Amino acid sequence: MFNKIIVPVDLAHFDVIEPSLQVVADQARHYGAEVCYVAVTATAPSSVAHTPKEYQQKLEAFAQERAKVHGQPVSARVITSPDPVADLDDVLIKVIQEVGADLVIMATHPPSHLDVVIPSHGGKIATHTKASVFLVRPRQG
Repeated sequence: MFNKIIVPVDLAHFDVIEPSLQVVADQARHYGAEVCYVAVTATAPSSVAHTPKEYQQKLEAFAQERAKVHGQPVSARVITSPDPVADLDDVLIKVIQEVGADLVIMATHPPSHLDVVIPSHGGKIATHTKASVFLVRPRQG
């Protein structure tokens, strides 16, 4: 049913994305799907990498480690943006269309009153692409 899975990744926040990575591994194995790990980063140095090129190298290493978990082909794409937080949705929509992804698996936050002001990334992606979107909530205490 699914051939290519897109996974948004923030290498600075493994604790947030870890639950979704298990879902990715399960779905990739089940469907024999390729997994594309995508990160959006600024051109300025960050806690993860000094340059976008270094971030790409770290994301590629991360993708190869994850391939050992699920055994499926992987790729890694780093997109640079002057404002990664503001541009995240549009960048992900573009990448989903470019690579022909049919499933997006991403971590999400628990619902709150702020959802009225700050809409969900998954909701926008679901309404602006043909891909199915699987949102994984963080584990609750």
